[in-house]
Amino acid sequence: MTMAETVPSLLIVEDDEALARTLRRSFERRGYRVSTASSPKETEDLLKNGSFAYAVVDLKLGAASGLTCVQMLNRKDARTRIVVLTGFASIATAVEAIKLGAAHYLAKPSNTDDIEEAFGKGQGDAEVPVEGRKTSIKTLEWEYIHQTLVEADFNISEAARRLGMHRRTLARKLEKRQIR
Repeated sequence: MTMAETVPSLLIVEDDEALARTLRRSFERRGYRVSTASSPKETEDLLKNGSFAYAVVDLKLGAASGLTCVQMLNRKDARTRIVVLTGFASIATAVEAIKLGAAHYLAKPSNTDDIEEAFGKGQGDAEVPVEGRKTSIKTLEWEYIHQTLVEADFNISEAARRLGMHRRTLARKLEKRQIR
C-alpha cells in the first residue's frame, strides 16, 4: 500500500475562497489530501480523475446549486461521505441533499471538528431531541421561499414568478436572510 492510498482524499466545493482556503489548511493539518472546486463544472472536471473518500459541499455556489455536486459525487462513488454546508438550513434542501447522497447536512458556521464528526455518522440518531416549539409563520414563509428557490435552481426571477411576487420584493427578503 502506498502513502497516497493511506491518506484520505477530500474534495471541498466552496465558492467563498477564504472559507475554502481555511478548510483546506485545517484538513491538510489533519492528514487529508485536499482538492478544491468552486462550481459544479470544476467538480465535474475533478471527478474525471477519480473519486474522493470525503466531500464538503456548500449548498449555494454563486448562481448554482451544490446539490448538483452532491449528485455527481454520489454517482461517481456512492461510498463518498458527503457533508453539505449551508448558511440557512431548510427542511426542503436537507431532505433533497440526503436523497441525493449526502451523509449529513450542517448549518454554517461549522468548524473542521463538526465536519469530521459528520463524516463519521453513518446512521441516523433516534436520540436527537424533538423540538416542542411550533414553527413560526416567518420560518414557514422562509422555508417555502427557499424551497421555491431550490426548485428554480436559485434563479431569483423565476422563483419570484412562482411565488407570485415582484422580483424586487423577493430580492429584499433575500437580503435580510442570506442563503450562503
